[in-house]
Amino acid sequence: MPLEPQSSAARGILSRPPSWTAGVLAGVRHGFFGRAGGVSTGIYASLNAGTGSKDDPSAVAENRRRIAAAFGAAPMHLVGVHQVHSPDAVFIEAPWPAERPPADALVTTTPGLVLSVLTADCAPVLLADAEAGVIGAAHAGWRGALHGVLDSAVRLMREHGARNIAAAIGPCIHQISYEVGLEFESRFTEKDARFARYFAPGAGEKRLFDLPRFCADQLRASGITEIETLPLDTYAQPEVLHSHRRSVHEELGDYGRNCSAISLGIRG
Repeated sequence: MPLEPQSSAARGILSRPPSWTAGVLAGVRHGFFGRAGGVSTGIYASLNAGTGSKDDPSAVAENRRRIAAAFGAAPMHLVGVHQVHSPDAVFIEAPWPAERPPADALVTTTPGLVLSVLTADCAPVLLADAEAGVIGAAHAGWRGALHGVLDSAVRLMREHGARNIAAAIGPCIHQISYEVGLEFESRFTEKDARFARYFAPGAGEKRLFDLPRFCADQLRASGITEIETLPLDTYAQPEVLHSHRRSVHEELGDYGRNCSAISLGIRG
């Protein structure tokens, strides 16, 4: 059964807008936000956090303000990177003074910063060592996941003192919805023949790719054992989550972005 977005009364983590949370990250304030709780309209309704979308910039700014406020933070402290489907992770100690750097994961030890990633089918992964005071957030599309973005995030966290890292994989496209061609499968099996296990038969010569399972196994390969995957499929749950693939299939022209965020500081 799909999880319902949790309010502060239900989980004691965040107030509005509603979000999903992961038990493995219970010691750190975090949330996986979907469509609910914002001011955007039309195809972006209603909590679109994507500054790169064609949505009204003032609506996006208000949505992001609401997400930051859920952490008790000012909008400038809701930080991210210029996501480029890379394997790169960066360390951040304060809000970027200018442009966001191109990368797909970020790590901090600074209380009060709210690390965020934006997704609309790719996997958002939030990571934390609550005892060491190190957190991370990663945008794991298939390219980034295949080329090591999760390992980069874990290694950077360990360089800054993390030892016992827990990870949560948030709303993303799941295998039943992720139909790909044989050439897509070949990208993986050419790198490692064992990666064939992440593909199931689809219609005709199509395959179905299991992105969240692939991400979980990449995290395990990096030495993480405490992993939780939320049972939320962006493509299959249009009422509550934005999806790029669904927008393409429905010829909508653009799409909203889900926001996943984590912050050190107040225990939930």
